Amino acid sequence: MTQKKRIGILTSGGDCPGLNAIIRAVVKYATRKGWEVFGIPRGTDGFVDIVKGDLEIEDLRLKDHGYDVPGVLQGLDVLQFMSGSVLGSISRGNVKNENVTESILAGYRQLGLDALIAIGGDGSLDIIYDLAKKGDWNLVVIPKTIDNDVAFTERSVGFDTARNTVTQALYDLTFTAASHERIMVVQVMGRDAGHLALHSGIAGGADCILIPELTPQLTDNIIDGMTQYIAKLRCDRRKFALIVISEGVRGLEGEKDSYIAETLAHLLKEASHRLCATGDERYCGLDQVDTRATILGHLQRCGVPSSFDRILATLFGIKALHLIEEERYNRLIIWQNGTVESKSLEQIMPLIKWCHQEKTCPSPVDPEGFMVRTALSLGIYLGDSHLSATMSFEDNNFSDAPKPVSEGS
Repeated sequence: MTQKKRIGILTSGGDCPGLNAIIRAVVKYATRKGWEVFGIPRGTDGFVDIVKGDLEIEDLRLKDHGYDVPGVLQGLDVLQFMSGSVLGSISRGNVKNENVTESILAGYRQLGLDALIAIGGDGSLDIIYDLAKKGDWNLVVIPKTIDNDVAFTERSVGFDTARNTVTQALYDLTFTAASHERIMVVQVMGRDAGHLALHSGIAGGADCILIPELTPQLTDNIIDGMTQYIAKLRCDRRKFALIVISEGVRGLEGEKDSYIAETLAHLLKEASHRLCATGDERYCGLDQVDTRATILGHLQRCGVPSSFDRILATLFGIKALHLIEEERYNRLIIWQNGTVESKSLEQIMPLIKWCHQEKTCPSPVDPEGFMVRTALSLGIYLGDSHLSATMSFEDNNFSDAPKPVSEGS
């Protein structure tokens, strides 16, 4: 019989749909095994609160159906449908402060945990991995992020729902753009990765998609090329245009721009005036087209988790307990080739840390990959598309990155 274990679970970093479905799966399976599960509030800050005496350990115990709706709906299992995190999360940390670090480690010891399940992205993974090494924790990490940029996993919890949310927004904006013959520029999240913009742009019928892997920053050539492309659309009787731009694309001077969609809308308007001034009648009239920017913002983190995200969350949660049962600790759970696997953190962390140090995305869109080729085949404008099809990972400075050590059989 498997020895009874005491498990901690926390969510760290930005929230996304599917976090509660992970917690639900862990609690349901652990309860069947007779294990104890303790939810750590607000990421690693919860350990500090335990040491301060602000939290009672018994209050952190999670039970199956522990979040029941009162009244006649008692027993309703709602966690898999809820977005956000019932444990709360933080996207900041102060672990460089030795006093804070010691309090976190002391809180972990005070709980007497046999293992910790940490749900987070690459940034959280980097921080929690270092804490686990210092505290000799038995750690299992579950990847989540709407950016889909956690290294070594093809999918992270939250990405599919965010992709659906953006796709629906593009669908809705298409009709207002068509009704007023407008150019709509839509800014989506993704940090330094273009997965969300590329996937939703293709699904949402975008005419132009700009992502940092293909368009690190705006240039005059890109602006002029996009303006000419939109002019051609109008000649082909499509009097409106839908443009998707990832927040990771930088401005003309290479600066980070939190309102890059508005900047692009302004630059397109300027370019249309400039091209019209040349006397080329193809561009005359384009300068009168209304150009609007929409920043979707945190709506992309909301919504009922998609069925795929609920399934992925459940699979990841059960896999985490399987690893703990087998005492295979310090591993990252991944989705690869349609199945759930895991990789050793010791083998993959050097690459992740190198990416963070070099400020390089750990898991960017492959410029030569199927999704990019699909967009090009559809005639979607991707910036300097003649360069897009020939770029490689070496162009993203990955040639000097440490290679992950392959695991034995």
